[in-house]
Amino acid sequence: MEESKRKITLKDVARIANVSRGTVDRVIHNRGNVSRKSYDDVMRVIKDIGYEPNIYASILAHDKTRVVALLLPDFRPGAYWDMAARGATLAQEYAKTFHVSIVTLTYDQYDLESFRAACADLLELAPSAVVLAPVFRNETALLTVTLREKGIPYSYVDTKLEEDAYLTFYGMPMYKSGYLCAELLSDSVSSAPDASSLMKVAIVRIIHEKNRKSDPTATRRTGFIDYMTEHYPEAEILNVFIDPHDPEGVAATLSAFSAAHPGITHAVMFNSRIHLIAPWLESLPAEARPRAIGFDNLDANLAALRRGTVKYLITQHTDEQTRLAVNSLVDYLVLNKAPVRRDNYMHMDILSRNNVDDY
Repeated sequence: MEESKRKITLKDVARIANVSRGTVDRVIHNRGNVSRKSYDDVMRVIKDIGYEPNIYASILAHDKTRVVALLLPDFRPGAYWDMAARGATLAQEYAKTFHVSIVTLTYDQYDLESFRAACADLLELAPSAVVLAPVFRNETALLTVTLREKGIPYSYVDTKLEEDAYLTFYGMPMYKSGYLCAELLSDSVSSAPDASSLMKVAIVRIIHEKNRKSDPTATRRTGFIDYMTEHYPEAEILNVFIDPHDPEGVAATLSAFSAAHPGITHAVMFNSRIHLIAPWLESLPAEARPRAIGFDNLDANLAALRRGTVKYLITQHTDEQTRLAVNSLVDYLVLNKAPVRRDNYMHMDILSRNNVDDY
């Protein structure tokens, strides 16, 4: 009974089992050179008195360096993927406690060959675990086959491949976020039967790569369309594509689009760059300006929200996704700790100009 009143130590186990501390240490860490009787005696005492070895000290003693690799799209300061990469920085302190290093590899999300080259670099690195953002879904599926063959665990952030053997996923529930977006966009529209016929919605989409193999917001778009079909079946929904690398071209494209489709009442972007269409929106008379909704708390998006150009932003803590994904892999690799949940959906925050300064 006395043993249970204080923290049990390795010395206690050795004394009760009548063996040396070195023998207990070899049993706990499976280092061999222990007789069967001594092994059985130590394990019996551990079970009886509830000794829990200091696994952290054990890991540090082994001094085995592991690498968690992040495979993310290229980013500029302040961009969405920059915020995701910051999560890796937040995870550094925890990872280095266990001698785990974090390496980030990037690729051009508009260039499939760039992604393939980054995958080759990743496999050459031979990491212990990987964090992925599956922008190119088919190619990501090919990569994960190789990772599984090599016994390398991986986690997804932002989006995921369904029916895949990933360890964890951290991100916004994509379908639900699109559904919520449609509800917010249409919340000022009358519920009268003919109201939907008055809605003309512009879905502004990014031109990704030429073969259209990259479509990271497809699931979110599906959720949006489903809501509109259920609640406003007569609404006219139009798609227009813009090049994010050509600001002047964006303005020209949207001006031509609005001329060809006069009377646009609503506008939405499902990626993180609603700010790209702010100049076009602000060029329109206030009374003719479409109600606009976007995603993610980039500084440029927040500025458009404060000006009233964007009605709502649906946001998430992007850096937390990556931090938690890295931590889950560290726990799995080093502590042999399985994740509590496989799918970890981040909460969706709704920002307006009335609450943005408190976010």
